[in-house]
Amino acid sequence: PMCYGTEFTSTAILAWAQDHGVDWHYIAPGKPTQNGFVESFNGRMRDELLNESLFFSLDHARQKVAAWALDYNTRRPHSSIGYLTPEAFAASLTATGRSAAQYESCAARPVAHPTLRGVTNPRTLVAAG
Repeated sequence: PMCYGTEFTSTAILAWAQDHGVDWHYIAPGKPTQNGFVESFNGRMRDELLNESLFFSLDHARQKVAAWALDYNTRRPHSSIGYLTPEAFAASLTATGRSAAQYESCAARPVAHPTLRGVTNPRTLVAAG
């Protein structure tokens, strides 16, 4: 028998996105630069953590990833957000009442054609944790 696990997962994620009003954008095949922020993050995590670490258990991996994420978010300035740490940037947005979409240098812009359902708000940001 064939396993359709990923197909069912994809269907569930698409249904969740639709139920929660999340606009879905696809990255064109062979065009990773359409999502440069995630590509940059993935490259850093791979180079600085995954390629340099040997994990002995799932708990050990979770501890190493949590420590790396804490460093990434609280101690490192990021050029794309004015050389602030993500934590300081988020605090500045909260203090000024602005949203990340209002911050011009990192405002979300659609980079690929939307799904057939259309896009109601092209500046929707989705954070995955």
